Amino acid sequence: MNIKLLCSVVLLGAISTQVMAKSEQPLVSDSPKSQTERWLQLQREGTVKSEYVQTATPAERELAMQRLLESYKHPIPEYYGDEDGGKFKR
Repeated sequence: MNIKLLCSVVLLGAISTQVMAKSEQPLVSDSPKSQTERWLQLQREGTVKSEYVQTATPAERELAMQRLLESYKHPIPEYYGDEDGGKFKR
């Protein structure tokens, strides 16, 4: 009896999940409504990608890694204020 009840619950859960999944809108639109959406779609699909493979030399990779490591040396302030270079209204 418990096995039949468990199977029924699992089956109902699976069916309800499929019904809800069909009613939701997709994350990506098939027909882009703006120029930005169109560019993002082209980027995602990769249909107009460059034939030239962009590679970095070992020296360029090393410089990029050094910039990344240097960025960790600056402390992040707990608060930003007016005197710290920003202007905002309270």
